[in-house]
Amino acid sequence: MTHDEKESETLLNARARSTARVASVRAYVVAGGGADYHDQASGHWIDGQIATPMSPYPEYRMTRSSFGLNALGTVIVEVESDTGEVGVGVSTGGPPACWLVENHLARFVEGRPVHEIERSWDQMWRASLYYGRKGLAVNAISAVDLALWDLLGRLREEPVHAMIGGAVRDEISFYATGPRPDLAREMGFVGGKMTLKHGPAEGTEGLRKNVEIFAEMRERAGDPDQFFMSYDCWMALDLTYALRLIDALAPYQLRWLEEFLPPDDYWGYAEARRRAPRDVLLSTGEHEWSRWGFRMLIDMGCADFVQPDVNWCGGMTELLKIAAYADAHDTPVIPHGSSVYSYHFVCTRPTTPYAEFLMLHHDATEVIPMFSPLFLDEPVPVNGRIRVSALDKPGFGVEIDPSLARERPFAREALV
Repeated sequence: MTHDEKESETLLNARARSTARVASVRAYVVAGGGADYHDQASGHWIDGQIATPMSPYPEYRMTRSSFGLNALGTVIVEVESDTGEVGVGVSTGGPPACWLVENHLARFVEGRPVHEIERSWDQMWRASLYYGRKGLAVNAISAVDLALWDLLGRLREEPVHAMIGGAVRDEISFYATGPRPDLAREMGFVGGKMTLKHGPAEGTEGLRKNVEIFAEMRERAGDPDQFFMSYDCWMALDLTYALRLIDALAPYQLRWLEEFLPPDDYWGYAEARRRAPRDVLLSTGEHEWSRWGFRMLIDMGCADFVQPDVNWCGGMTELLKIAAYADAHDTPVIPHGSSVYSYHFVCTRPTTPYAEFLMLHHDATEVIPMFSPLFLDEPVPVNGRIRVSALDKPGFGVEIDPSLARERPFAREALV
């Protein structure tokens, strides 16, 4: 082939990619880790005693799997173009989310130009309003949306961060979530967030234990000015207990208290912000969905910063709207978990100081990929940081491990 023929073929391929349409949407389940990082082997710290809304019931207090936190598992969505490229998005939702993707949401994506992401999102959202708006349905929309962004990046041969505005820094700093903030500091993280163990049903003794755990780790982790520490309460507390906990932790320089009330108690969060000391930050948003939910949090003054999860809140399309509203109200956005899907967002945000890294090693003593074993080449922090150049592959820059056992429970013919 001559040089001119090669150049002509390149132009034809580029034109085909620019006009590509979605040929197929497919939804799979996978068990054992992955996007639903709660689905881990027995004995993993993330399934240990952690305060939850179920903590008032002793039979469901010691593990979160006992009440079914891992019941759904991961959903993987693949969106394939008519030129053969495949984009991947993931969420939590298991077989029910697969059914929604295959039997309802796919019709708003298949046959469409890949770049019409906004239109596809809006139609998926409007069509599911009568049963959706929060939870499982929006998780499914999130997976489809992320797969579309991944596919568009692959077609354009650009990373997602370049398509949403471009990086504003050379590297991302991380804080670590896990039971060993002392080790996280040694690994180079800027801060550590522990999961609260004991809820209000365990009374004053439980409160004392929560404070003792924090105090011990604060001493191990060293200077608070060099390494901050926070508590994640996972929707487990009431207002009175949360305020008592904040007061009891005052000597140990708690940086923030996270998601301490049920997510719909906007009034409780607003009251907590009015009554809590200003040197303790309050945050929430991990289990909030859509710009309208975050509008409530921001307008009512519920939190000093918000924590949407891009795999759940509506995908990248919706996260960008949430962030725009938050920026206009001087409320920082620090996403919850979500690995590469949030890293591409974080590196484009001047007001996001760091990202969260979940320590998914069994004992939180090593840094391993957050969505292990889902992806090949998932970047992980080195000395608590990831260079943005590690995110410069097309799309979100990761591939599903082909050796992973997965199943497409509601396989069907594409609509086009």
